[in-house]
Amino acid sequence: MDMKKFTEQLECTGIVPVIKLENTDDAVNLAKALYDGGIRCAEVTFRAEGADKVIAQMVKAYPDMLVGAGTVLTVDQCDRAIEAGAKFCVAPGLNPKVVKHCLDKGVPFVPGVANGSQIEQAMELGLDFVKFFPAEQAGGLAYIKAISAPYSSMRFMPTGGVNEQNLNTYLSFKKVVCCGGSWIVPDKLVKAGKWDEITSLCRSAVTKMLDFSLAHIGLNCQSEDEAKAASGAFSNIFGWEQKIGNSSVFSGSAIECMKAPGRGEKGHIAVAANSVRRAVYQLECMGFESDMSSAKYDADGRMTAIYLKNEIGGFAIHLVERK
Repeated sequence: MDMKKFTEQLECTGIVPVIKLENTDDAVNLAKALYDGGIRCAEVTFRAEGADKVIAQMVKAYPDMLVGAGTVLTVDQCDRAIEAGAKFCVAPGLNPKVVKHCLDKGVPFVPGVANGSQIEQAMELGLDFVKFFPAEQAGGLAYIKAISAPYSSMRFMPTGGVNEQNLNTYLSFKKVVCCGGSWIVPDKLVKAGKWDEITSLCRSAVTKMLDFSLAHIGLNCQSEDEAKAASGAFSNIFGWEQKIGNSSVFSGSAIECMKAPGRGEKGHIAVAANSVRRAVYQLECMGFESDMSSAKYDADGRMTAIYLKNEIGGFAIHLVERK
């Protein structure tokens, strides 16, 4: 897997659960718990014996899941991880010998960094994506923003102290691809075999990450005059400011009256998300397709808006990036 495709997958997933699994027999159950909860990725750490066996079982059971190896400190661990089917390797630090060995085998490696010197070492090895570790203890997002300024091409995976409460704080910075953490796979739940609870934690984390909210409702009108009249009625009743645009007339920020019928039998419902790209990925995992021909992108190539294929109650569903 090339590095670009790898980082794109991680960006869509948003969360990389760090797993320390002592009982290899639990591998498939844990993979299913993550998968069912919308987390199609896992970093299985070599801090526990049998990590390579866990990776092999997860990959076999869920071949489309992005399963990698964590705490890869030696060339031997790297080889064992790759032989087991690991699609990437991660380390808490940067060992040039291990990084180069892994890259030479065509497997992405994400070394841990905490300062500029280590970032420059990673760049020397041809990397543009690193793990920032330990994230909270090393200065958090403020430090990432400061240290990333002189290294404009470098992107980060903060790990260490990341949880559901600060996840979106990190993900709001465009140079953060994803976040690693163990809060959605707590040891006590794994050891107790409470897979349903782990699935619930995953779903909660995904919901929190996407943070869906109603942006506005668009009503299809037959003409500009009808749109102005409808918008004006809402403004008169609720005191919302009327704003006339090129293709529609807004009443406040909640009601958009189209000057000509647009998508949807009755109109559209715009739903805001922290990341449209992640939302598209997660909704597709749930079986909801997007109309890729309707996608809009910003100057950096970031997807900012898209319509789902199917209507609900006569309304097209429009996903928009939260500003």
